[in-house]
Amino acid sequence: MESIFGFALNFFKDLSLKYPTFKLDFWLIFGFIGQAMFTMRFLVQWIASEKKKESVIPVSFWYFSLGGGLIVLAYAIHRMDPVFILAYLPGNFIYFRNLWFIYKKKKISTSVAG
Repeated sequence: MESIFGFALNFFKDLSLKYPTFKLDFWLIFGFIGQAMFTMRFLVQWIASEKKKESVIPVSFWYFSLGGGLIVLAYAIHRMDPVFILAYLPGNFIYFRNLWFIYKKKKISTSVAG
């Protein structure tokens, strides 16, 4: 059975043969990593909600959102794509702000308990 890495490598080789202008480089791989991280947030949220049998947003959701959002934003800036820049720029402020609220709440509850 072929590994997922081997499958992906063959997929991109075939793609580059069909489309000679297609170039697998650092930025494309970087962009795919960012998109994968951004997608992981949905899986994390879904698994957490299934475990609790209610809608839950775990802290890791915000880390995946911020990490993936920043990587895809960097990729969009590199590509000079205004659509993706505008799509990913505002969300990162919201993800960071939510992480800040969680940090502050944890800090306050730690100081009250201690």
